[in-house]
Amino acid sequence: MTLNDLPALNALLNCTSAILLGLGLYLIKTGRRRAHGRCMASALAVSACFLISYVTYHVGMKQMYGTAHTSFQDPAWFRPIYLTILLSHIVLAMAVVPLALITVTRAARRRWESHVRIARWTWPVWMYVSVTGVVIYLILYWIFPQG
Repeated sequence: MTLNDLPALNALLNCTSAILLGLGLYLIKTGRRRAHGRCMASALAVSACFLISYVTYHVGMKQMYGTAHTSFQDPAWFRPIYLTILLSHIVLAMAVVPLALITVTRAARRRWESHVRIARWTWPVWMYVSVTGVVIYLILYWIFPQG
């Protein structure tokens, strides 16, 4: 695997996280708490793998090419849309880390009432970040390749 393979891996990890989050929500809604817990722990592990891969990619890009990101230029009409998606993704990605850790900690301590209160905020933010991560990949590498 090379540095250039990491964006696709990152998208796959984000997609996997979104699927696990959706399944986790379904499981808790159908009363399957133990399966929900395993599913959400898996989503956390996949997201941690994503974070490691993401940092590795951007550090590697900086070392090899002098820039840590892909710049979106064309088409110019779509750039503001892309930047809006990217900005919301980045801001919420920073927020989801402490949210997810607090949510998981409360579940691990069996503080169910406070777990549910914060999970109602954590889940949609985490899902948005996972889905927009895939959308950003598709925009940059498939829909409007920035080569």
